[in-house]
Amino acid sequence: MSDQYIIELPADLNAEHENAEAQSPLGEERPKEEAPDFPATLPVLPVRDVVLFNYMILPLHVGREASVQAVDAALNGSRYLLVLTQKNEQIDEPTQEDLYHTGTVVMIMRMLKMPDNRLKLLVQGVSRAKVRHFIEGKPYLEAEIETLPEKDDAPIRLEVEAMMRAAREQCEKILSIRGVSSPEILGVLNSLDHPGKLADLIASNLRLKTSDAQEVLECVDPVERLRLVNRHLNKEVELTSMQAKIQESAREGMDRAQRDYYLREQLKAIRKELGESDNDDNDLSELADALDNAKLPPEVRREADKQLKRLAAMHGESSEAAVARTYLEWLAELPWEKLSKDRLNIKKAKEILEEDHYGLEKVKERILEFLSVKKLNPKSKGPILCFVGPPGVGKTSLGRSIARALGRKFQRMSLGGMRDEAEIRGHRRTYVGALPGRIIQILKQVGTRNPVIMLDEVDKIGADFRGDPSSALLEVLDPEQNFSFSDHYLNVPFDLSKVMFICTANSLETIPAPLRDRMEVIRIPGYTMQEKLAISKRYILPRQAKENGLAAKDVRMDDAVITSIIEGYTREAGLRNVEREVGSICRKLARQKAEGTKGPYQVTEDMVAKFLGAPRFTREEREKELLPGVAMGLAWTPVGGEVLSVEVSTMKGKGRLTLTGQLGDVMKESAQAAVSYARSHAEDLGIKTDFAEKLDLHIHVPAGATPKDGPSAGVTMATALISALTGKSVSPTLCMTGEITLRGRVLPVGGIKEKILAGVTRGFTDVTIPRQNTKDLEDIPADLLEKINVHPADTLEDVLKLAFSGKKSAPQKAAAAKKTTRRAGSSKSASV
Repeated sequence: MSDQYIIELPADLNAEHENAEAQSPLGEERPKEEAPDFPATLPVLPVRDVVLFNYMILPLHVGREASVQAVDAALNGSRYLLVLTQKNEQIDEPTQEDLYHTGTVVMIMRMLKMPDNRLKLLVQGVSRAKVRHFIEGKPYLEAEIETLPEKDDAPIRLEVEAMMRAAREQCEKILSIRGVSSPEILGVLNSLDHPGKLADLIASNLRLKTSDAQEVLECVDPVERLRLVNRHLNKEVELTSMQAKIQESAREGMDRAQRDYYLREQLKAIRKELGESDNDDNDLSELADALDNAKLPPEVRREADKQLKRLAAMHGESSEAAVARTYLEWLAELPWEKLSKDRLNIKKAKEILEEDHYGLEKVKERILEFLSVKKLNPKSKGPILCFVGPPGVGKTSLGRSIARALGRKFQRMSLGGMRDEAEIRGHRRTYVGALPGRIIQILKQVGTRNPVIMLDEVDKIGADFRGDPSSALLEVLDPEQNFSFSDHYLNVPFDLSKVMFICTANSLETIPAPLRDRMEVIRIPGYTMQEKLAISKRYILPRQAKENGLAAKDVRMDDAVITSIIEGYTREAGLRNVEREVGSICRKLARQKAEGTKGPYQVTEDMVAKFLGAPRFTREEREKELLPGVAMGLAWTPVGGEVLSVEVSTMKGKGRLTLTGQLGDVMKESAQAAVSYARSHAEDLGIKTDFAEKLDLHIHVPAGATPKDGPSAGVTMATALISALTGKSVSPTLCMTGEITLRGRVLPVGGIKEKILAGVTRGFTDVTIPRQNTKDLEDIPADLLEKINVHPADTLEDVLKLAFSGKKSAPQKAAAAKKTTRRAGSSKSASV
């Protein structure tokens, strides 16, 4: 070796080193009884990432100039160095502040000088030492030290012996987990009978952090040092066990994967020898052909090609391959360019609508307008219609008729109770069992891009921690956005602009305003008695006869029988219960036919009572005379119009106002406004001005068990209140509706058709409505207006004149009623 040389130390030192290596396979030397003799001032050798312990033999590489000079000084002197560990191993030129002050005195056993002037030392720990103070002035650090001798004379207690045994067993366990079987190492551990020396030996071979190893070095008490090392041993056992478990799991996975790979390769070879084709290759080929035939848009085609390449590179049986294959199948099966041909024959469409539905002229007119625009401008965007009305009026069936008139496919999607936004937008593909949203699923099912989709019960959408479906519908129902609808599963835009969305709702109040703004609202009011009768004869009776195995000619019902069923067994705005009761009668007749009785069957009123039982509802006649303090008002409910009586009672008191009948906040405010109007106009109304101080007022609205709310009872409450205070009776033929203000203005309300229908049913001949509601009379059939006189009112004074006049008006003809309605805005006294 021409470029390096070895400095041989004295023979006794080399012999000592050889003896130490022979005694300990770990490189440890058994301590001698005599303490080594070394100077009180020693050169300091900083080391970066190792802590030396007593009796530990370790090679060190020395490259820093100051450290090389410190080694030279030690070799020229006592051959002893003080090894101190750096607090931060990143520092290249450490100072005394960068070093721990407790270290190990080592003896240089052998030194090898490398060609690049670096030194390789073999050193052995001799004693713990603590720096008293550092000596500066030389190119290297020197320190005056204080040795920390071991306590060898303390007797070994039972607890100490237990800790030593536990330490040996933990070391043996670590070696066993790591798969190392070394009787020599265990022999060295068992030969040490001093707790401090055993702790140093174990700590020197554990993979401790520098700070943890320094903590063990600084612990002078051997028992405490052993206890500290035991804690680190317990942690090392847990880490080693976990590491072994992870390695074993990884090894098992690799073995299984390799085994599966070899078996599949063998299976491919067998199939090849038998002349059979590879299914995976066939699947990929079929999938690629399906994507080619799907006519994907360019952006979607790029994503499909990317996923197809990934799928080809995957193992056919892996979970990721299944996800990618399912995704590509969805892309291939969606109708990207498939459109059903619209039937743009306006006359034919009108015939279909007339055939399927009775009445609903506004709705039919709007549909025919849409078809006309579509015929003249095929590129026009489809409207978002929203049918609002009570249950059972035919909103959902109307959607089917629209699809039939257009020649499009129809699908219904119920939104009632939906709380998860993913139902609309789908789930991300990263989730197990992910699927596209319901919109995309419907389009795949129908196979065209322009179906009629009925979004049923849009007013009953919920919201919770999973999102707000109504917000997700904003993009779906906006013609300016839905041409690039993005489903979370597909993650590519899909054009929904050709879809005709139709929503249904029972009430607009619960639909969020942004969603309501995107829809064209078409109200479908409840049916009149005449409409119910006509629909029952034309649609319900033939349909129920057919469903129950009867011919249409087998069941005969007169108008009076059908009317008795409607009035006696149903009370609703729609016809659901009517169909249910007619179906019940048809089932009874079907049983008779099955038993051999021949038809046709003429149903009478007596048979209705026999089949359906006693009538559940009786017609309420209006009162012939009204006592002072009673007025009749009109109300709207989800099942149609109702007549409410408002009762006001006065008694001596101090002006307290009592409200009963389960009134809502708005209705209570209407009552308070009526009292304020009466107080401010007491002289004009002929009421004592001090009534608010001497009388208590009680306003009650039967039935008390039914909750009531809304502003339309304001006029009725004010009229009843003034009737009670003046002692005048309200005309028993008059019913009324409208909201009042403190100045006595009568403001418009909703549900005019249903309210007037309820008034006619109860036998009233006159009704007052707000003048601004006269426009709603156009929706009321002429035969209904012939049975009641409608009196528009601007102020409460107009209502009171009619209420206390005691005059009755004769019903007007339908033509005169409509004519008067058109003049209602210019004449205060006009009545319809």
